[in-house]
Amino acid sequence: MSGSPKYSTVTVAPAYARIEAERRRTREAARRRLEAQRARERAERAARRAREAAVRRERARAEAERRETELANRRSAQQQAHAARLRQEQAGADARRLAEVRQLLGRVGAEDSEVRVLRQRLDLLQTRVDRAEDLGGAIEELRGRVVLLDREGEAPGRNADHGAVLAGLEERLARIGPEAREQDPQGHRNCLDLLDELRATAGPGGETRFQALLGTAEHALARHSATAGERAAEERRQAERAREARRQAEEHAAEQEAARQAALEAEQERRAAALAEAADRLGVVRRSVEEAAAEARELADPELAERIETALTAVTSPLAAGASAEALAAVAALEELLAGAEARLDELQLAYTRRMDLAQALQDAMIGEGFAFTGGTERDGGLLLGFERPSGATYQTTITTDGGGTPVIVYQVDGEPDVTLRPEPEGAVCDRTEDLLERVHEAIVDRDGFVPGELTWQGKPPGRQGRQTPGTEDWRWTR
Repeated sequence: MSGSPKYSTVTVAPAYARIEAERRRTREAARRRLEAQRARERAERAARRAREAAVRRERARAEAERRETELANRRSAQQQAHAARLRQEQAGADARRLAEVRQLLGRVGAEDSEVRVLRQRLDLLQTRVDRAEDLGGAIEELRGRVVLLDREGEAPGRNADHGAVLAGLEERLARIGPEAREQDPQGHRNCLDLLDELRATAGPGGETRFQALLGTAEHALARHSATAGERAAEERRQAERAREARRQAEEHAAEQEAARQAALEAEQERRAAALAEAADRLGVVRRSVEEAAAEARELADPELAERIETALTAVTSPLAAGASAEALAAVAALEELLAGAEARLDELQLAYTRRMDLAQALQDAMIGEGFAFTGGTERDGGLLLGFERPSGATYQTTITTDGGGTPVIVYQVDGEPDVTLRPEPEGAVCDRTEDLLERVHEAIVDRDGFVPGELTWQGKPPGRQGRQTPGTEDWRWTR
């Protein structure tokens, strides 16, 4: 039956197998060179990124040191200013206390050696106050000595004008200030009580009692002034400490914010570095990836082409979105896929070359048997060739590959008159067509490195062993 497809599997002769093995080694070597070149480019880009990152880290380190130095200087200046304010406030309080002592000393009578010593001591303390030195209890010690000296120097009958003495004590209490009443309420109350007792003993017959209470009242006034002053100073120190604590808290908060910002910047830097790495690695392989996808389509493997294009999109999408981890994982998968795809494409290319060589051998053999070549095209991973005999019969020949990679020639013959129909079970025969194609096959064996197998077709007569063509309802027969 001339119109029934005829099949012949083709084996590769040892000579062609050696040629193909050499081609495979050549392509493998080229593939290794290409991968080595890509590895060098990846390493160069990684080294450049590392240098740029080192420069950025050095700038960041220098900037951090600058900020730390500025912060340390600012902190030192603030601490110094804080200490200076404390010393100034303490000096002011000491100056006021020293002025009170100087006033007490001015009330002492005659200028004797003891008074001169106390004045020298007073001047020395004043110098130390001017230098804002810590005087500790020196002022109160001097105050006590002045008060004792004043009491020792009193003559009988002195301060006989009790009213004037009381007025002076009340003036001293008023000069201590109304703030002292809040700072030392007990001392203020004690002073008022002593003044009341002095007032009660003023007058005839109360001189002794008045004089005894007078020293106590003067000591109470001095103690009240010192206590109020010390408490006022302590309040100022507490206020300053509170201000300092607030400043330190604000500074700590600022440092925490700076640390948080630094951590955020570090994370952003890490993500940017990862994105840069992914972009660089994609840049190394992108052209090869696009070429591999195009070649896969040319070699009739659309599934491989789609896998490659999908893997490429899996990299470009997270890169555009700034998703560094996803981009890195995707580019690693793309690199791995590319290596396997290029090996697969090499095999597809070898198979394509094998088909082309077989097609050329078939074309030469057919022309040698008087056929005219009418054209050829690629279709579904195979080669479709057209031939015509002088009688007008046409032979449409397809060269393809079976599932195991074995080349197969399929002939679709139309217009041959050699078909003889016989009753079953003999079946259909086309001996002259078969003989013609057998001669073509012999010519292929003689000229090139291919060995076509026996020609089979649907309806081949009994006496020839038959088997079903895989995946079809067609049968093949052999002798």
